[in-house]
Amino acid sequence: MTLPRANRRADAGIAMIPTSRRRLTTRPITRLAAFLTTSVLIAACAQPGTRPADGTATTPANLTVTYPETATVDHHDTYHGERIADPYRWLEDIDSEQTLAWIQAQNELTFDYLDRIDGRDAFSERLTRLWNYERFGAPLRRGELYVYSYNDGLMNQSQLLMQRGLDGEPELLLDPNTLSDDGTVALTGLALSPDGSLLAYGTASGGSDWQQWQVRDIASGQDLPDQVQWVKFSGATWAADGSGFWYARYDEPTGENALKAVNQFQKLYFHRLGTDQSADELVYERSDEPDWGFMQTRSDDDRHLVIAVWRSTENRNLVFLKPLADAKAPVIELIDQFDYEYSYVGNQGSRYFFLTDDQAPRRRLIAIDLDRPGREHWQELIPQSEATLETVVRTGDRFVASYLHDASSDVRLFELDGRPAGQLDLPGLGTAIIRGERDYDEAFIVWTSFNQPARIDRLDTTSQVMTTFRAPQLNFDPQAYQTRQLFFTSRDGTRVPMFVTARSDTALDGSNPTLLYGYGGFNIPLTPSYSPANMAWLEAGGVYVQVNLRGGGEYGRDWHQAGTRLDKQNGFDDMAAAAEHLIASGWTAPQHLAIHGGSNGGLLAAAVAMQRPDLFAASVPAVGVLDMLRFREFTIGRAWESDYGSVLDEAEYRAIRAYSPLHNLQAGVDYPAFLITTGDHDDRVFPAHSFKFAAALQAVQPPRPALIRIDVRAGHGAGKPVDKQIAERADVFAFIAHHTGLALD
Repeated sequence: MTLPRANRRADAGIAMIPTSRRRLTTRPITRLAAFLTTSVLIAACAQPGTRPADGTATTPANLTVTYPETATVDHHDTYHGERIADPYRWLEDIDSEQTLAWIQAQNELTFDYLDRIDGRDAFSERLTRLWNYERFGAPLRRGELYVYSYNDGLMNQSQLLMQRGLDGEPELLLDPNTLSDDGTVALTGLALSPDGSLLAYGTASGGSDWQQWQVRDIASGQDLPDQVQWVKFSGATWAADGSGFWYARYDEPTGENALKAVNQFQKLYFHRLGTDQSADELVYERSDEPDWGFMQTRSDDDRHLVIAVWRSTENRNLVFLKPLADAKAPVIELIDQFDYEYSYVGNQGSRYFFLTDDQAPRRRLIAIDLDRPGREHWQELIPQSEATLETVVRTGDRFVASYLHDASSDVRLFELDGRPAGQLDLPGLGTAIIRGERDYDEAFIVWTSFNQPARIDRLDTTSQVMTTFRAPQLNFDPQAYQTRQLFFTSRDGTRVPMFVTARSDTALDGSNPTLLYGYGGFNIPLTPSYSPANMAWLEAGGVYVQVNLRGGGEYGRDWHQAGTRLDKQNGFDDMAAAAEHLIASGWTAPQHLAIHGGSNGGLLAAAVAMQRPDLFAASVPAVGVLDMLRFREFTIGRAWESDYGSVLDEAEYRAIRAYSPLHNLQAGVDYPAFLITTGDHDDRVFPAHSFKFAAALQAVQPPRPALIRIDVRAGHGAGKPVDKQIAERADVFAFIAHHTGLALD
């Protein structure tokens, strides 16, 4: 599931790279007996999903699964005159003794099953080897100081290194691995002070979205006493003089589980170094707008605090300016209507640059002169093109712009007046992520593809010469694999792209175990990126397919909106059509095809597998939104109504009810084998979504296994330790391999 637009890449499965302070965006996202009464037996059979003559349910490879039958309660809700049962409502109390007993029983069942299938140890060994390579992040710069992330391969959390100059000796600045015994405290954000002497950094525990921010003195390597807590969906922005930083937070939850509490009334504060958080200055709040949130940055000339006002995860925001010379001056409402998206890129004097989809569904760059802010005076610098303009970063006196052309990156340079200044020669189908600072004529380009781990190149934006900053040493042969981009026709005639990656010599004979992955929501594009987990699947002989569904951001606003609200079904149809195309083209067959997705993609994996069970052998919905009638009741869920619609609206309710996985299960259907995965304390997509769906799926007694894997001390996925990632991926891929017929060496 997504969050305010600042962190959407992370939610889509791409390694998060902290954004420059110069770009502001809203892309900002054990007592068993009483509860375990009877069991459903799944008996032995050679083929997935068949039923022997006696009518007992079956599963492959002579595995027997005995389900606990989960207790039910007599609870109903009424929506627009329709009475809907919710028999597993009690599982929403995730810390109750009853729920903890249920979690324990389900995990015992799942891990017993996984222990008995072939391939788990082989995948674990492959994953450990493939994960064990050096990884680097793009650096932040202040003067001669460069700060970047580093992982030697199997560190649970990446360290922060620093060096003086491009050729300086790296030194350890911060090691998050020392912050917990089990590696579950993760670094979630960082901000360097203007003079490079201080580092503000955020951490989160157990995968939670809640952050605590602290300040480290870079020279001594020691933390100052300052601590800022209950921060969520916010970074830190330093004052020009380094006296403190701005951040946004919610009030501390009271009266209920902090992981379940609805997040409303975010406030913008300034923390002055050396003072207690209780003394922080309230800079801006809106007590009349409970769902507004704030993301802030300093303008390039330090005249204003630029505040992006977001409301839910919709692609629209306001822009307010808070004058910094006068603390009592009111905010200036530069953009005062939620009509379009505006991301601050920088300014030159009174001309403020914004990346926007205003009058440009695939985005353009404009300049707004604060001396003449009326729309009639706005100037277009970089016009909309056929490619989708994803990001623009100002570096010195140039803009570096990243485009998506059919979901693959294209990087171009422009002068500050919008004149084209060149185009980078990129290696092929892949993703380029840009980091740069206004103060320096350089940018760092992170490049990755399905068979290329992220490498970091330094671009001199004046000479346009690129040099390698950091590149990983590979422990596999990337030339052994090939990525093809295919296009297929969806149910309504729409042309949709997908990337197919496999060994170069893969035969199109319909026998290939294939993993189909998608997301299709919240304007997030799925672009090529390397994953050691996916490489383990490819190395074992599998095919990996990534689909660019409607609802995503690959082709701008129109593509996104075509997969939202009343049109959400389009994305499910796209995924089913992708599966049909792969089968018709000889890549795979239904008995060899699995569907997988996380978060909003977990909804996708469950809904499509339920609507078209004939297409798949297995489905793995991860941290999914599966109870679509109640997503708005938890944490930041109301923000997702921009994509899903609201059950309070009758037409949108009818559309949601028609695909909600929890509410469309039927007895007697040969569903694919299911492995549902979640974290026990996910405070993005509340884990009760997965709990309730697993219970309901088991209750209809599907012929193939319906299991849930519940990771303890884990959240939505961000910051998950490497050892937990390897263990989870080994389980998932062994399950998929088992049900798609992938034979491991």
